Amino acid sequence: MALKVLIAGGGIAGFSAAVALRRAGHVVYVYERSALNNEVGAAIHVPPNASRALLAWGLDPVGAKFVTVKSSFRAKADTLDRFHVGTTESEIPLKSGAPWYFAHRVDLHEELKRLATEPTGPGTPATVVLKSEVVAYNADEPSITVKGGETIHGDVVIAADGIHTIAVESILGRSNPPEPSKDLYNFCYRFLIPTAAIEADPETKFWTEDDDGRMKFFVGDLKRIVSYPCRNNEEHNFVAIFHQDDVSMMKKEDWQASVDKSKLLEKYSDVHPKLLAVLSKSTEVKQWALLFRPPIPSWTKGNMALAGDAAHPMLPHQGQGGAQGIEDGVVLGIVLSGATKETAAERLKLYEKIRRNRASLIQIFSNAGQDEPELIQKDASRFMPIEKVPKNPEQFFDYNFGYDVVQDSLNHLRETEPSFELSDTFFQTPPGRGAYP
Repeated sequence: MALKVLIAGGGIAGFSAAVALRRAGHVVYVYERSALNNEVGAAIHVPPNASRALLAWGLDPVGAKFVTVKSSFRAKADTLDRFHVGTTESEIPLKSGAPWYFAHRVDLHEELKRLATEPTGPGTPATVVLKSEVVAYNADEPSITVKGGETIHGDVVIAADGIHTIAVESILGRSNPPEPSKDLYNFCYRFLIPTAAIEADPETKFWTEDDDGRMKFFVGDLKRIVSYPCRNNEEHNFVAIFHQDDVSMMKKEDWQASVDKSKLLEKYSDVHPKLLAVLSKSTEVKQWALLFRPPIPSWTKGNMALAGDAAHPMLPHQGQGGAQGIEDGVVLGIVLSGATKETAAERLKLYEKIRRNRASLIQIFSNAGQDEPELIQKDASRFMPIEKVPKNPEQFFDYNFGYDVVQDSLNHLRETEPSFELSDTFFQTPPGRGAYP
């Protein structure tokens, strides 16, 4: 019998869960605070641990203008001297069972929304209710209350409404707000620059040479710039990450907050002149507080669960924030396949068992660059043996990308239900196989 599933939040994690739960045969309602008519955010990684399931659901990377990742380098920001050149990116699809993409966040979001709501395809299309901010959760019923006072009851509630969700308090019984890091990276500027604008200037044209699918890192002292192309290489995404001493600027994470580009150029005035010339091409610069909340002890209570940034907010250093939300969605769909209202709480506990350790570890990994593992080694050792903590970008790739969320979920389910099989409609085509488990 189909469950009525209420999902709070129509972001990447919310719509991933909606796709999976629709394909699992449930009736899904997505409650989103915005009108979904603003192009919010910049570019995002879609790594193999996420793209494996997305492609099997029918995501169209060509229509969405995804760029396949092909190479990378890391350089000193003041000299442009390269200290690490990626050697394994081209092998990743073979090793990990799926491609690694760069995408514009809006293009990925549109594809997920299409897969969740299109009238064709298996299951009942998800219903999206806009301008419906969730202002209260009741895990015991379970129910949500939206702004305006209406309370909606369901069989299962998934809180995927971001880092500032109030659902954490409902589950833990106490407030647990995110905070900026006092010692490490805690702030960034984000912006996109059209490729045409970079290529039109002889001083900056170097930036796009041999650049199809290339990721670039420019590293200073607790300050770095990460850039990669998106939208068929038509735009370049930039994230300038640094430590901000003034914590009063970080009360609320806000993708929309604009800042004059003079702030960017002042902050990075000590980089190489060629790099500064590229940054000068920016027009619309957004500032974004990088907030962190340490891993929490529980993600579920009764028939309610957390997903995405509501469960595991993370900094952008591993490029895994969106991917971990997609993994959450995949697992929710698998563990709730065949579930009833009476068995849903037990299945959600299994979801937490599958997801919490991995997502918590990647939260810790994400506090520093892949070229500075010494900054996260001690904290990461709470979740894995210290000798197994990755020590360079390639080892992080192997751990992050090689994980097969579908196989891991099936393995866990079959421990208690040896004959469990996913329905033929859960995936449109068989997903690629990851390296482990």
